[in-house]
Amino acid sequence: MKDTNLGAFEELVLLAVGSLIDNAYGVSIKDALEKQTGRPPSIGALHSALYRLEDKGYLTSVEGGATTDRGGRRKKFYQLSATGKKALESAHKLRMAFSSKVPGLNFNSQNS
Repeated sequence: MKDTNLGAFEELVLLAVGSLIDNAYGVSIKDALEKQTGRPPSIGALHSALYRLEDKGYLTSVEGGATTDRGGRRKKFYQLSATGKKALESAHKLRMAFSSKVPGLNFNSQNS
């Protein structure tokens, strides 16, 4: 593992991959991110993040079978690794620890 820092976009990508379980590939990850954030990420930024996260050991990937509807190209499916889950847990703990120090923030309210 090279770098263990997790950026905000990388965190969102990890969350999207984890939520998609066995169906996390480029387009499905992009769609999940757009649905949750209301903003479509560029496919280039997404692929750069996926490669970085795989290089850091937070994601693993496997290529699916070639299909005729994709012109014989394969989909690359991603899964959250144990290290990736730990990185998400650490990021969550850090955010919660910081946010608990901000007066007036209430994350327990139903007004989301």
